[in-house]
Amino acid sequence: MSTSPFPGITISGVGHHLPAHAEDNATLCRNLDVTPEWIVEKTGIEQRYIAGLDESASQYAVLAAQRAIEMAGISVEEVDLIIACTFSGDYIYPPLSAKVQMELKAANAQIFDLQANCTGFVTGLTVASDRMRVDPSVRNAVVIGVEFLSRYIDRSDVNTAIYLSDGAGAAVLSRSDDPKDGIISSAFHTDSSNYESVRMRGGGSSHPLIGRAFDPVVDYMEMNGIATWKQAITHLPRVIRKACEKSGVAPAEVDFMLFHQANLRMIEYIVRKMGYKLEQTYTNVARVGNTGAASLAIAMSEAVEKKLVKDGDTVVLAAVGAGFNFGASVWRWKMAKKEA
Repeated sequence: MSTSPFPGITISGVGHHLPAHAEDNATLCRNLDVTPEWIVEKTGIEQRYIAGLDESASQYAVLAAQRAIEMAGISVEEVDLIIACTFSGDYIYPPLSAKVQMELKAANAQIFDLQANCTGFVTGLTVASDRMRVDPSVRNAVVIGVEFLSRYIDRSDVNTAIYLSDGAGAAVLSRSDDPKDGIISSAFHTDSSNYESVRMRGGGSSHPLIGRAFDPVVDYMEMNGIATWKQAITHLPRVIRKACEKSGVAPAEVDFMLFHQANLRMIEYIVRKMGYKLEQTYTNVARVGNTGAASLAIAMSEAVEKKLVKDGDTVVLAAVGAGFNFGASVWRWKMAKKEA
């Protein structure tokens, strides 16, 4: 494992928040020409969470961030950076991270939103750790993945409705005295040849809302599942291996992996393709659904709750997002102990 001239940047706290209401396959299939069993066979998903109409992405982001900050044992005054990874924030602008800063009362924090689609959380952790390595004044960073995807899909569209869900997850990044702790390296790759395969056109500058009526052809999310599957099984293993190579970590030395929770069957395929055991990962997509940039953050929070990752473990985080873009990071897991 390679050494680094930079300080160790570790995950010191995690948290997540999910809606109270979960929609099972039987309920969803009232509007679809498929069966609940077909959905499980193809995706492994049994239900997905749907936020209430009076709830917002910023509310969920704040709740997840508060839980992560509490676990980290820091005050909001010690938060110097907030990154919100989302493509379904409250508004087009201002950024959702500004609302989070206001609600947390984290007056010292620089803010920005990061839009890398479902790869957002992996990207956000890398960006935050890079900032902390080069700027000693950034003591702690809060990275949030949050999505309200149910607001943008046609509930009768089998290509999107069976997958997409709402929720938020967050992580606090803090410094470690040991430079070998925490993030070791990241790797990214983009294959834009299938740029149009997963998209949300309505409201963009090429498809403005002004001067036209609602058009379901462009104003709902569109997703080509076959293209996504092919992209993921081709490039996600490659970007994981690239991150391991940059880290000086042999793939066989990886103890645990956490993926963007897009499709259980996809995760199972990739884990086996790479020669790992399913016990070396944690999935919640069957129960939670695909929460976009929030999904890996929520899975991480739950894995920590369940004590599935241990200090000293070599952990890989990996995700695929529309575009298509891929990201992976390698970590020597070390969570700071909260002082009594």
